[in-house]
Amino acid sequence: MSLHPSPSPLFTAAHAPREDHDLGLSHDLARLEAGRLQRRRALAWFATVAGSASSLGLVACGGGGSEGSSSSSNGGSSSGSTGGGGSNNSACPLIPEETAGPYPGDGSNSANGSIANALALSGIVRRDIRSSIAGASGLAGGVPLTLTLRLQNSNSSSCADLSAYAVYLWHCDREGRYSMYSSGVTDQNYLRGVQSSGSDGLVVFDTVFPGCYDGRMPHMHFEVYRSQALASGYANKLRTSQIAFPEAICQQVYSSATGYNASSSNFARISFATDNVFSDGVSSQLASVSGNVSQGYAATLNVGVGA
Repeated sequence: MSLHPSPSPLFTAAHAPREDHDLGLSHDLARLEAGRLQRRRALAWFATVAGSASSLGLVACGGGGSEGSSSSSNGGSSSGSTGGGGSNNSACPLIPEETAGPYPGDGSNSANGSIANALALSGIVRRDIRSSIAGASGLAGGVPLTLTLRLQNSNSSSCADLSAYAVYLWHCDREGRYSMYSSGVTDQNYLRGVQSSGSDGLVVFDTVFPGCYDGRMPHMHFEVYRSQALASGYANKLRTSQIAFPEAICQQVYSSATGYNASSSNFARISFATDNVFSDGVSSQLASVSGNVSQGYAATLNVGVGA
């Protein structure tokens, strides 16, 4: 089957699966250029996370629709990356604000005729996000990946770790489909979950490496909330961004792992330079990844947030 999820008549008009078709190519290009001028130039600061990062769990690459613009928490649109408010510490730069895409499942749009809000599901706070919850029984297959994010205060000269914050992570499966939205998995809610950061600022998710659907580089989406209690809907989020993966790792997975057949050809047609989200720079969003297809991968990323 195609990795590009089939359009569904149940999506709201403002969140059609191909977001780059919403306002036209010329509009999207203009917005991307504006975002490119505002984007931070700070170099990424990656650190190997002891313990959590070394244990090989589960991974994920993004997909499932072009994401040049989408509804933001104030009802407006976001295209490409913007620096947002707050200072931009070169050691822990503020993570760029990015589109949530058409499949956030955070209460900001509809699927299957009703508001799609995975954050309201019983069991959504979990480390292992491979399986569906709240009465659904699906399981996402794919190469295992353990993702570790370290939340840091980008307004602090010492890059202080942010504890008791919450991260909502979601991404497509190896076929490029998003649970709750895409044809064939509208009754599933896997590859979505919430974790709270510890005193060290770390949140850890066990997942699978995402597929590469047509038109986007492999990626994951996430939202940052000031607390787990506030992680109940998009209106409370502090930041929305995306995680990118090294091209060599993606090629490794797509060329040899079971179930990623279509990802290989899709990946050959896209690059960071032509991706409508990452084309303005990806340094602070590129995860550091180690491991292999047979044993799984561990990915880490430092996430600067204006506390």
